[in-house]
Amino acid sequence: MPRRPQRHMVGSGSDGTEDSDSSAEREQTNSSESDGNIPKRQRLTRASTRLSQSSQGWPTSSHDKIKFLQYTPDLKRAADHDESPPLTPTGNAPSSESELDISSPNASHDESTAKDQANRDSDKDLSHRPKRRRCHETYNFNMKCPTPGCNSLGHLTGKHERHFAVSGCPLYHNLSADECKTPTLKQSRYKEQVSEMRKGRNSGLQKEQKEKHMEHRQTHSNTREPLLENITSEYDLELFRKAQARASEDLEKLRIQGQITEGSNMIKTILFGRYELDTWYHSPYPEEYARLGRLYVCEFCLKYMKSQTILRRHMAKCVWKHPPGDEVYRKGGISVFEVDGKKNKIYCQNLCLLAKLFLDHKTLYYDVEPFLFYVMTEADNTGCHLVGYFSKEKNSFLNYNVSCILTMPQYMRQGFGKMLIDFSYLLSKVEEKVGSPERPLSDLGLISYRSYWKEVLLRYMCNFQGKEISIKEISQETAVNPVDIVSTLQSLQMLKYWKGKHLVLKRQDLIDEWKAKEIKRGHSNKTIDPSSLKWTPPKGT
Repeated sequence: MPRRPQRHMVGSGSDGTEDSDSSAEREQTNSSESDGNIPKRQRLTRASTRLSQSSQGWPTSSHDKIKFLQYTPDLKRAADHDESPPLTPTGNAPSSESELDISSPNASHDESTAKDQANRDSDKDLSHRPKRRRCHETYNFNMKCPTPGCNSLGHLTGKHERHFAVSGCPLYHNLSADECKTPTLKQSRYKEQVSEMRKGRNSGLQKEQKEKHMEHRQTHSNTREPLLENITSEYDLELFRKAQARASEDLEKLRIQGQITEGSNMIKTILFGRYELDTWYHSPYPEEYARLGRLYVCEFCLKYMKSQTILRRHMAKCVWKHPPGDEVYRKGGISVFEVDGKKNKIYCQNLCLLAKLFLDHKTLYYDVEPFLFYVMTEADNTGCHLVGYFSKEKNSFLNYNVSCILTMPQYMRQGFGKMLIDFSYLLSKVEEKVGSPERPLSDLGLISYRSYWKEVLLRYMCNFQGKEISIKEISQETAVNPVDIVSTLQSLQMLKYWKGKHLVLKRQDLIDEWKAKEIKRGHSNKTIDPSSLKWTPPKGT
């Protein structure tokens, strides 16, 4: 009896024509179907073929080429039951039909050779096409728990039969799968006790209790804790009180260690550019930021943020590379920008909040409109980096030329503070006024100003050739207030009172000492050049 030919499913070529081999197979199959000798269980109806194609994720377009699959009873049953394709040894759906084991024991050697050749030809045609996504997801049962010696059975919650991660591994938590399914006797008793204690929880406040709570809130507002009695069970309230006591104890330990001071805003460090700076004093940042232990500040626009991720995203789109306002001075890499507090209010407020972290006596934070801010920067290929600043009133009745002055900690002891002071007096000279800093001065500010006044007076004495000297003339030439000149002369022991007159002593030892320091310092760029100033005094507002 002649051998019945095997039945195949055929697809069309990508060019709209059918392959010659597949056409021949189809003719042979059709002739065998007409005989009616094929068993009924081995026939594929049109509906079962569509189900098989959808479950296998096969392409249905006439422009897509698919591989030949030899028909087997197992494939028929999978199509009838709409089953997912068989899994590969890795537990995933096969990426190509070649991964399926479709060999037939009844096929002859010649037929298998012809089939392999057809598959290789089809592989060449499909090599340039991307793999298609399967329609049905399959679960990978070959995944195993990474814990050594674990068989992946059981789950820490007791609700699942298997686990595949350490977080749900009973063995990792020194338990067995049975222990996770049933709670221990101790756990059961504790749960019963908690449930019993929580039965006394009130369903709600009575009218009198509500009035008492409202009266307490109106009387004390946010200065007292709200009344917590009768809101929850005694057990939960006791747990809350214990948590409060533990938190306060931890804060007390931090205070004793010096990590937290009284009235501290909890901001201990700020990330500013490439520097991480320790803060010195409290600054009134908003409460949601003041609770953080670290603040992230953009060094160009001075916007403050909560995390480094937010700062990184901000820096990617921040277009600022220098302070706003007019650049009134530039020499080398040093520039000074004049920023109007009325025109750039947000920037000036952020600058004041930043400065308060390093100044003790500063009280100006938000009312910045009556002030001008002179911001000194140092430029490189990334932008103009904040070195320091000073502010001054637009209209000062006491002729204060500085209201607040700050040098950033990373630039201290490098001569920038003296440059800021010298620049403030240069503006006073252009205005033809005598200036003085607003009091009180901080400790570091007082040291800086006394050093500057001493240097100015010794330079004037060194160049003075006359016999009589006048405090008023010194003040007019240096723009330093006469009160500051007198206090500096007294600290240098150069002012004496003799026979009813005040005498200024020219101490040559101090002048020689100053000359030696100047020679040792050499030519430094940490000086203000008046010719580089491009500024006219602002008109009254």
